[in-house]
Amino acid sequence: MAIVVAGAVIDGDKLLIAQRATPAELAGQWELPGGKVAEGESEPQALARELREELGIDVEVDSRIGEDVVVGNLVLRAYRAHIRGGVPHPHEHLALRWVTPDELEAVEWVAADGGWIPALRAALVGPRPV
Repeated sequence: MAIVVAGAVIDGDKLLIAQRATPAELAGQWELPGGKVAEGESEPQALARELREELGIDVEVDSRIGEDVVVGNLVLRAYRAHIRGGVPHPHEHLALRWVTPDELEAVEWVAADGGWIPALRAALVGPRPV
C-alpha cells in the first residue's frame, strides 16, 4: 500500500486547510494538504516536500495526529507541522483557510480527512509539544 502524508499545519489555535481543485468529485471539498511518499523518502521528508510544492512553505514536521485512514490501496497519515518559512499560497488548490476548533465540524471535508476531526480538535485545544 502506498503511504500518503497530510499536514496539520497549526498556528496557535488555528489549522490551515486546503480546498481541492481536482478530481471533479472532490473539487470544492477541504483537506489537510500533503501527498504520496516517494521511494527513499521518510514520511516527514515527504510531507515537508509536498507542503513546499503545494503551498510554498517550509515546515518542521512534528508528531502524528490521529489514526491511519485506509482508502483503497492508500494509507493516509496525518502529522502536526509548523511553518518555519514562507507564506502559504494555494499553488495546487482552489483556496486556503485557517480554521479554529469551533469551525472544524462546519467544514465540508473530503471524507477521508473528516475522520481526523476529533484528533485535530485535540491538537488545537490541548497542550502544545515543546
